[in-house]
Amino acid sequence: MFKPTPFSGARTIKLNLLIHAVTATPANVADSTVLPDLLHGQETRVWGDQAYRGQRSVIRQNAPRASDFINRRYRHRGVVDETERAKNRTKSKVRARVEHPIGVIKRVFGFAKVRYRGLAKNTHRLVVTCALANLFMARRHLLRCQQA
Repeated sequence: MFKPTPFSGARTIKLNLLIHAVTATPANVADSTVLPDLLHGQETRVWGDQAYRGQRSVIRQNAPRASDFINRRYRHRGVVDETERAKNRTKSKVRARVEHPIGVIKRVFGFAKVRYRGLAKNTHRLVVTCALANLFMARRHLLRCQQA
């Protein structure tokens, strides 16, 4: 999840460290409501934090072959389930690794705050920035292909 200001937000789902879907919404729209827009149907795994908990039916409807790797609740009535907590920790480590594109967008391209007023202009800037971030992250692979 990437929320630059209270005026707009963007949600991305990554595949192989490249961004394949971007949706920009107002900041008052929950992340889980745009999940169908981000799934293309060819996913084999869907990773997410607890904001996407309870979305198993949406995942099965839009990506039938995808396994659900969304964090589960590990504390119930004050009792901590250590095995579920350990599973969530493993899932979070994988999610942290695929958050790299968001870091590139923020650090390299300076998309830390929205610049324009209005969702359409900020969406356009976000989509262009995501395309540039994909090129930036794949630059070594692309250069090797050019040299060969």
